[in-house]
Formats: sequence, structure tokens, C-alpha cells
Amino acid sequence: MASEAAKLLAKRIKELRKERNWTQEEAAKKCQIKYKYYQEHESSNPRDMRLSTMEKLAKGFGITLSQLF
Repeated sequence: MASEAAKLLAKRIKELRKERNWTQEEAAKKCQIKYKYYQEHESSNPRDMRLSTMEKLAKGFGITLSQLF
């Protein structure tokens, strides 16, 4: 079962991706993570994310780590 924080983060990265009109594949590539791994974190039942992954997401979306939240 996903934690509440993981669910909120999944919702946030989906919002960021849609704002940019990116597919999940494009987002994964820009964030330099594997597509399936990205897809899992954006799902309705995401697992907890590592800090290093959060940093890659923030960099890929062109925002700071604090803006990711």
C-alpha cells in the first residue's frame, strides 16, 4: 500500500508532466530514469521514492527539489 506522501508526489509529477504536454516516455527520458520506473511512480499505487530519484525528477522538470513538493 502506498503512503500518502507517495500518492501526493505521484499526483504532483503527473501535473508537472501534463503542464508540459509530455508523454510519460518523454518525462522519463528528460528525467534520465527508465520509463517503467517513471510510470510506476506516477501510478495510483506508487511505491516510496528515493531522494536521488526525486532529484532527477526535479532536474528533468527544470525545477528545484522544494518545488517538486
